[in-house]
Amino acid sequence: MTLAVSALRKDYPTRSGPLPVLAGVDLTLDRGDALAVTGPSGSGKSTLLHILGTLDRPTAGSVRLDGTDPFALPEPELASFRNRRVGFVFQDHHLLPQCSVLENVLIPTLVNRDSDPAAAEAYARELLKRVGLADRLAHRPAELSGGERQRVAVARALIQKPVLLLADEPTGNLDRANAHAVGDLLLALHREDRTVLVVVTHSPDLAKLFPRRAEVSDGKLVPAA
Repeated sequence: MTLAVSALRKDYPTRSGPLPVLAGVDLTLDRGDALAVTGPSGSGKSTLLHILGTLDRPTAGSVRLDGTDPFALPEPELASFRNRRVGFVFQDHHLLPQCSVLENVLIPTLVNRDSDPAAAEAYARELLKRVGLADRLAHRPAELSGGERQRVAVARALIQKPVLLLADEPTGNLDRANAHAVGDLLLALHREDRTVLVVVTHSPDLAKLFPRRAEVSDGKLVPAA
C-alpha cells in the first residue's frame, strides 16, 4: 500500500459557519495505480489534490504515503518530504522564463544539500530525452510551444523520482492534439517509473485514458461511469 486516505474532510470558514468541501474521502492507491478524478467546478477536485500533495491541510481525516503521515512532520521536514516524494504538474507550467529548459527541470534538486549536481544533471538530460526534448535543453520557455512547455513541466515533476505524481488539469491550456500527447506521456512515464498517479481533469478524453476513474460528488469520491 502506498497512498492511503481515510475519512478526509476539508471545511473552509465563512461568516455563516464552516463550508464543507470534502466530506469524508476514502482512497487507497498502490504503486503503479493511476486515477483520473473528475467533477464539476467547485466540487473539491483541486482541494483534494492539494491535500494529497501536502500543499493544503485537511480539517480532519488522514493521509499516509508509504506509511508516513506528512502532516505530523515539522514544517522543514514536511517541505523536504514534499520535494522528494511528490511531483506536481499544474495547468500552467510555472516555468521560470529566464532559465533554460535544463535549468528549469533541475530547480527541485537545488534545495537538496545531499544532491549530486552531476548525477542530477545527467538524470534531467535523460528525462528530457524521454519527453522528446533532448534538442531543446538550452531553449527558454518563450521559445517552446505550449505542449513542449508542459512536457518540460512533466520532466521537472519527475526529477526527484517521486512516489506520488499529481497533475491538476495538465491539459487544460492545450489544444486537442497536444492534450492527447501530454496525457499519453504522463501515463507512459507513470508506467515506466511505477509511480502513483492522480490527475484532476475536466476533460473526458483525458479521463478515458486512465484505468481508474472517480468523481468528486457531494464531498465524496465515488467511482465514475
